[in-house]
Amino acid sequence: MEKILVSACLLGEAVRYDGKDNLVDSPLWQGWQREGRFVSVCPECAGGLPTPRPPAEIKSPSADVKRRGAETQVPDPKDAIRVVTVTGEDVTAPFVQGAEAALRLARDANIRFAVLKARSPSCGNGQIYDGSFSRTLIEGDGITAALLGRHGIEVFTEYQLQQLAERLAQLEN
Repeated sequence: MEKILVSACLLGEAVRYDGKDNLVDSPLWQGWQREGRFVSVCPECAGGLPTPRPPAEIKSPSADVKRRGAETQVPDPKDAIRVVTVTGEDVTAPFVQGAEAALRLARDANIRFAVLKARSPSCGNGQIYDGSFSRTLIEGDGITAALLGRHGIEVFTEYQLQQLAERLAQLEN
């Protein structure tokens, strides 16, 4: 049985920046949960950030974390990409530390799939906010999603559960 790395907020843990959760309510989700597939992680908490905390977004003078074709272009933490809070505090280091912790957890549990919170600067997959705090979405991945993808872990959001179910069926049948 394939284990799935999951954003803790999607499991109902109150770890979002605002101290709330993003509990997923879906028959697929509930079935996977009953099967014991989920391994929970909040990269931001794992990186040492408190809950609640100021909202943060990825800022970059260059191209952010962009997708090109089927391959995600993942930044090196030394690159110009920065994660900053709405108050201007640079929180890149804890975001990178949390991403590295999530990768270690996935590797330790031999995980090949993750369901991460859409649009998050840590967990977003395919779309993230543009760094202006105007709720404008751009193409890109959060720090954790990008790192996991670079290491061969397939990342899905809570809006892509059917796609994950199809991938699991391919492997498990």
